[in-house]
Amino acid sequence: MSEAKDTLLRLIALMRLIPEEPRRIATTTLLEKLKERGFSVTLRSVQRDLARLLGPCSLQCDTDEIPYRWSFMRDCRPEFADMDPPTALALYLSEDHLSGTLPQSVLEQLGPQFRRARNYLDGLGRNGLAHWARRVRSLPNGKALMPAPLASGVWAQVSAALLEGRQLQVEYLSRSKEELKSLCIHPVALVSRHSITYLIGTANRYADLRQFALHRMQSAVVLDAPATEHAEFDLDRYIADGAFSSRQAAHEVELIADVHPQLAWLLNETPLSEQQSLQPLSGSNWLRLRAHVPLDQETLWWIFGLNDQIHVHSPQAWVDEIRLKLESLHRLYSTPHARATPL
Repeated sequence: MSEAKDTLLRLIALMRLIPEEPRRIATTTLLEKLKERGFSVTLRSVQRDLARLLGPCSLQCDTDEIPYRWSFMRDCRPEFADMDPPTALALYLSEDHLSGTLPQSVLEQLGPQFRRARNYLDGLGRNGLAHWARRVRSLPNGKALMPAPLASGVWAQVSAALLEGRQLQVEYLSRSKEELKSLCIHPVALVSRHSITYLIGTANRYADLRQFALHRMQSAVVLDAPATEHAEFDLDRYIADGAFSSRQAAHEVELIADVHPQLAWLLNETPLSEQQSLQPLSGSNWLRLRAHVPLDQETLWWIFGLNDQIHVHSPQAWVDEIRLKLESLHRLYSTPHARATPL
């Protein structure tokens, strides 16, 4: 990037930092804030920039104190629609992560912001954040499925109903009955989990909260009628109580298992829970794992994915499920008629 463009971006950032009178900001404070935003500047360069702005802008300098204090005249402060480097960097790094979790229609709406962020960072030459953006990536742990596609207009209608507190009329494909239902939903919250987004709310005249997958909505229309309020609803508590984890018990249980050394190394660096211990087993290079975990399906699926790197001893409910799963797999792979036709 040319030196002229680098200076222009720095001047824009500088003007954003200067308040209107009667508030003021010191030259040294401006220097610190510019450095926080990734600009490589000195006190002398900031002083030169401020001197440039004194003429064409409504900028005022109070020389009664050292360092000098700066402010714009009332109602004369310039406004800029461009983003600053930290915001651009956050958008740039979040784009890949969000592309695996948000519906395509949402990503399309965010597309202009992502493009602005990329263009902004591509234009920064001497700003260190630009180089950081090219050298940092976020990778998912495990296989990430593609986001479920949404019907046209569904996201806009659902988000509007939730934000405005209004009822939502939808045509919903029931997973259990595999039929299309007409529902009047009172929205309460939205949760994005893996590759699916859920609307939490009540339907028709029922009072119990349910989860509605947005990709199963064939159509959605915001109604004029206000939605029923749930003043006592706490989304964090709702999630913590196991709304999305298929809990088999409300309390935590102690997982006791023998684990392979490689798995033990991983768990030592990234523990399974705050209450975890790993103790060597006599006569073996394996270790005994003890950890307090929720008795839920998600943790059990994690155990299934470890295959022969873990031998579970407790809780008994999981030992039984693992044994049944192994027997089922054995039948599947040993019975001739159960095998798929070779390609």
